[in-house]
Amino acid sequence: MASARYPIREPFAGGLEAHTWQLATGLRARGHEVTVFGGTDSDPSLRVQAMPVLPALSAQARLDVSMPADYFIAEHHAYLGLMLDLGAAGRCDLVHNNSLHYLPIAMASTLRTPTLTTLHTPPTPWLESAVRLRSPRHTSFAAVSAHTARQWSSLVPGITVVRNGVDLDQWTPGAGSGVPVWFGRFVPEKGPELAIQAAMEAGTGLRLAGPLPDADYFHDQIEPLLGTDIEYLGHLAHHDLVHLVGSASVAVVSPRWEEPYGLVVAEALACGTPVAGFARGALPEILDDSSGVLAAPDDVPGLAAAIARAATLDRAAARGRAESVCSVDRMVDEYVCLYRELLS
Repeated sequence: MASARYPIREPFAGGLEAHTWQLATGLRARGHEVTVFGGTDSDPSLRVQAMPVLPALSAQARLDVSMPADYFIAEHHAYLGLMLDLGAAGRCDLVHNNSLHYLPIAMASTLRTPTLTTLHTPPTPWLESAVRLRSPRHTSFAAVSAHTARQWSSLVPGITVVRNGVDLDQWTPGAGSGVPVWFGRFVPEKGPELAIQAAMEAGTGLRLAGPLPDADYFHDQIEPLLGTDIEYLGHLAHHDLVHLVGSASVAVVSPRWEEPYGLVVAEALACGTPVAGFARGALPEILDDSSGVLAAPDDVPGLAAAIARAATLDRAAARGRAESVCSVDRMVDEYVCLYRELLS
């Protein structure tokens, strides 16, 4: 069960969509029968069953002064319809919820099968409310990092950690030595403006790539910083992004929030590209001294120094770190073991 808001297709809207694609593909490669529920216009090869789409609301309903945003109602309708359908059909052995929505947790007790929810974020109000009221007999949890597990530990003690993985056959090593790179969603919590400021201070330049879900933020905060040495390359297709990351001397990762995992870190390491980043969220548990250099959160001069030091690290060691902790094969194997426990 994936996100209803964004299609699961390249170029991915974010790490959640990439994770769902990798997991479903990896499970099928091992012979498991997988049905993926997600947004419309997803990758045809994934054979996604689209979630229920909200019909046009009546004029009377729209007159309600408490009417929430359209996307909220659309997502609520999608997950409510899906959970009701799954409860009536009873056709699955196990439901794996990879969405960020509260209804799959709140309604898990209506299903005839066990439900596993992977927690991809820190506690949020709607999600925390559903977790507090969950039926423990019907619902189990995993977290994408030990950091995220600790954030949920008061509500879900002893949570299983299954770190996200990347396909090491798709994210392949590059020659490096090029201009540092920043890639990801251009949103305030990812801090691309801090990465630009650090690259300017380091005198290295920076190439940036990724989707623009917040156009106003990009226009106000990022465009004024662009220039000869600071270049935005667009939302790249996978092949082009792999080439860009592999050609960079350093990948700059600049979260302004407690990053639950940081898929871009794993993708950079798989390309043999060392990471310079802020010591926030799960970054300290993904990186080691051979693969990255971390600065204090929001410390732009410290990040500039980290860029210079990371460029001296061995690219083979960065790739080795990805192979040992960031492999999609390891992730899928761990989920299969967890599924078997839940079904036993």
